[in-house]
Amino acid sequence: MAEHRLSATVHDRLAQLLDPIDARLDRQYPGNRDEIQPVHTVYVSAAEVGAGTPRLWGEQAIRLLDAHAHVFAGLDTENALGDVRLLLGRNPVQDLRIDFEDGYGRREDQEEDAAARNAGRTLAAVGRGAAGPSWCGIRFKGLPASERRRSIRTLELVLDAAGGVPPGFVFTVPKLRAVEQVTATVLLCEELEKAHGLESGSLRFELQIESPQAVIAADGTIVVASAIHRAAGRLTGLHYGTYDYSASCGIAPQFQSLEHPVADHAKAVMLAAAAQTGVWVCDGSTQVAPVGTSDAIHDAVKRHHRLVMRSLERGYYQGWDMHPGHLVTRWLATFAFYRSALTAAAPRIQAYLDSQGGSVMDEPATAQALSAVVLRGLEAGAFTEADVLALAPAVDAAVLRNLVRRTTVNTGAN
Repeated sequence: MAEHRLSATVHDRLAQLLDPIDARLDRQYPGNRDEIQPVHTVYVSAAEVGAGTPRLWGEQAIRLLDAHAHVFAGLDTENALGDVRLLLGRNPVQDLRIDFEDGYGRREDQEEDAAARNAGRTLAAVGRGAAGPSWCGIRFKGLPASERRRSIRTLELVLDAAGGVPPGFVFTVPKLRAVEQVTATVLLCEELEKAHGLESGSLRFELQIESPQAVIAADGTIVVASAIHRAAGRLTGLHYGTYDYSASCGIAPQFQSLEHPVADHAKAVMLAAAAQTGVWVCDGSTQVAPVGTSDAIHDAVKRHHRLVMRSLERGYYQGWDMHPGHLVTRWLATFAFYRSALTAAAPRIQAYLDSQGGSVMDEPATAQALSAVVLRGLEAGAFTEADVLALAPAVDAAVLRNLVRRTTVNTGAN
């Protein structure tokens, strides 16, 4: 029986069609970046912030934990409360955002100028501290015509007072409604770098998704997806704005929350748009703080713990914290989630490396996902590398990173 082979010409034509597509997809979807995503972003009004804010938040969180220890103990499914308490005294805040928008309001220019200079000094100070946040920045008022000059002035004053771009600095752009606003933000970054003598590419930003027009445009296109690819590599994250988005969709105030269906839809679109781009997705906030009567505090604690766990289960590994008391439940839920994930994932990763499979036959993409969640837990401090090795002797941090990148894994075995 004669063999039928495609000619070299056919292969050449296929290469001409597909190679540029492969290159474009590699450029648009480079995969996760090596930077560690924070578990939360703490929002503090520019009128209230100072260099000691992260430490003060940690101290207030510990006082709440101690005063209501039995409530937190009831939520501690993974024996994490002791480690959480230690963390709150050591490094409670991973990402600090100084707010000049809703949390600050409209003030006289002279007052906001002073607050901006104070913010710059604060960010420079917390960036130098060993126990300070790894990420920091501001949220300005946005780029609509009525706010634009004030926002840009605030950003410039912050950078000047900080002596340049602080380590881990990012600024939040609220009110995204059109992709052209991203192009304008990139232009703003370029011109600020020139005018202030900053290193090219050093300014990065995140987009706040708080309007339905940021998800679906008038022509039916997905605005947030296009926005990612217009950001020239400067976009670090997409942050969901819980209450503005819900209100824009006409949701009654008593039903506005992170778990409303409109929130789930918006965040699912954000997650799909950002997948494999290196852009992080951050869930929004809850307005319910653990204050008031004991019953009110206990209800708020349980609510926030449930919402954080729900977000983690749905792949939103970062969220907003608006009150010091939220730090306890943020870290408690985070540690519990990753410790539980480690117990399930580590043996499957080991089996994959051993090519045994066991009762679950995992594929490379699944091994990548399993490794990613274990690596996130390791980076969050939920467990140590020794804890991983106890469950999977061939799986150290280097192996996890290689599996996440889907590169060749060297386990050290003969």
